[in-house]
Amino acid sequence: MADAYGTVLNRYLDRELRDQAPERPWAMYLAGTDQRFRFLAFDLDAHGDAAAPLRDLDVLTGHLVDAGVPHLVCESGPAGGRHVWVGLAESVDAATVATLNRLVKHLCPSLDLSPLSNPVTGCVRPPGAPHRDGGVSTPITGALDVLTAPQTSAEAIRGLVTRLAALVDDAEPADTEQERPSGPLPVDQHRRLYLPGQRRELPAVSAAALRELPAGADASAQLWRVLIGAASARWHHADVAALVDDAKGLEHVRTRTTPRGRTPRPRREQAAILARQWDKAVRYVATSSRQIGDDPTFDRRADRIAAHVRDVQEHADAAAGRWTRGGGPADRRILDVLCVIAVHALRGTVEADTRRLALLAGVGRETARTALLRLAEDGWIAHAAAAEGPRGAQWTIDPKNVLHSSPDHARSQADPRPPGAGAAERTQLLTTITARMTDAAHDLFTSTRPALGHLAGNIYARTDHSPATLDDLARIVGAGLVRTARLLDRLAYAGVVEPTPAGWVRSSRSTVDAAAERFAIAGRLDARAARYRVEREVWAWWKAEETWMHAPRRSDASRRPARGQLSLVPEDGTHAYGPHPRHKDGRLNFAEARRVVEHERAGTAARESAPERVDGDLRSSNFVEPAATVEPVELDDTDRMLARLLGAVRIA
Repeated sequence: MADAYGTVLNRYLDRELRDQAPERPWAMYLAGTDQRFRFLAFDLDAHGDAAAPLRDLDVLTGHLVDAGVPHLVCESGPAGGRHVWVGLAESVDAATVATLNRLVKHLCPSLDLSPLSNPVTGCVRPPGAPHRDGGVSTPITGALDVLTAPQTSAEAIRGLVTRLAALVDDAEPADTEQERPSGPLPVDQHRRLYLPGQRRELPAVSAAALRELPAGADASAQLWRVLIGAASARWHHADVAALVDDAKGLEHVRTRTTPRGRTPRPRREQAAILARQWDKAVRYVATSSRQIGDDPTFDRRADRIAAHVRDVQEHADAAAGRWTRGGGPADRRILDVLCVIAVHALRGTVEADTRRLALLAGVGRETARTALLRLAEDGWIAHAAAAEGPRGAQWTIDPKNVLHSSPDHARSQADPRPPGAGAAERTQLLTTITARMTDAAHDLFTSTRPALGHLAGNIYARTDHSPATLDDLARIVGAGLVRTARLLDRLAYAGVVEPTPAGWVRSSRSTVDAAAERFAIAGRLDARAARYRVEREVWAWWKAEETWMHAPRRSDASRRPARGQLSLVPEDGTHAYGPHPRHKDGRLNFAEARRVVEHERAGTAARESAPERVDGDLRSSNFVEPAATVEPVELDDTDRMLARLLGAVRIA
């Protein structure tokens, strides 16, 4: 349709077509009045990057060919976008199509989710329909019979979902031998991130991807499987770089996709791509924890928590203005962190202390504490249980108890859930939200000047190398055009984003690390993490001493294990640091305790591990709750008062 000035809009009138198609752009619905899909149309948009839809087209059509699904490819218009059509001989339910849509988006970033997300209004211009900027949708490969005489069954679509789900879920490696590292990630002599630990063999999925040339699947997706497997196996960047010339699975590093096929990349470009993807893979593995198991309920539970978190995120996105006022930017980060922890734990109620939340969100502990209170007051979360002893407070992202009160998704026998879809949707959510958290939690986006602030970090986290217009970013962030433009200008001044004719993109000439170095603020978050580690250790040492003081009297109470002399079965209150320092009059010496933690052990002494949790959903062998969730956390009022009276370190 057109507006009052005659400008053709990307909107369509709901009217019946007459004898001939309209001269203006028109589209066809993909689902019937029963909200079941009769056609699938994957809309790959250029958005100023003509290579993106071509690359994603190769990925998508490769999977369709592998799954035996006939399809038709059309050039959608003059901008270089592509439409991939699939006609259905049997209708498919909206839930299955929505899952397929999200999985394809995970593999093909240029996909527009809108047409296949809404069975009521979802529509796409068919072959021959005009484009508002000129030209028509023109078939490139495939036959029109795909639409006029469809043959694809509903079972074939569910099989395609299963195939893609396996691919997405395989991208998250099992890491059963070591816990996820806490604190800042170390860098090697080449300034590349790595995970500490003994090098192991690659996981089977990654080893197979390293040996095979990309066939049907995307070369970049294959590279990703290799890199995260190598990162989880404690390889270094140099180990992978040494294989670039010979390993078949590293084809994406060596060559790029062009209309004429794959062409070699310059050596400098190869190094830049591998370095960028390697650091991204290390960060991903460091914030993801997954174990392989045989729990038959895992996929169903993963589906339920993924659906709930997706609903929370959609509501938060719809209330974009809420996250720009006052402490709103920090509130959104804390909400995202809670969502990630909940998806990891497969349940809506999780244990999370303010220090852990603060470090993951890139904010201060007091900011994290007040953000929790504001989120709870507004009904986004709820306080489920207070901190007790070494256990942290519990928070739920399900304040209305939806996860427990509603039954499992009701599905007819004709529309069973494709196997593995729930686990894959969980993986997709973890990847998306974790990447956004990691981008925002940086020294450059802390709250103290000359850092750019939390809201600027939230905007940066929603940009990538595909152009985004000012209108789009303002709508996503909810900050208004003027304020968004001002923040983008500050990001551009820092050199981390840059304007293009098609919109704002992340800079290819500078990084947030380099910007933080220029502003002399690099290391702020690392220093904060080190300070919090010391506070945790001092707090744990005090609580261990308190436990020992309240334990039943021993006949030989004076002979306690010294530092480094813990017994095989330690008594109540023993600690890796030994007896707590005391003054000559017997009072606890907190200053000396802090000195020991800071200078003798650098705040890294290992404490006795907490008993394995077997309650609720954590019985699943598919998930082991990260050790960080059982770290000692907040004090109640009595403990806080006692700490002040005794002169303890300041602990929020």
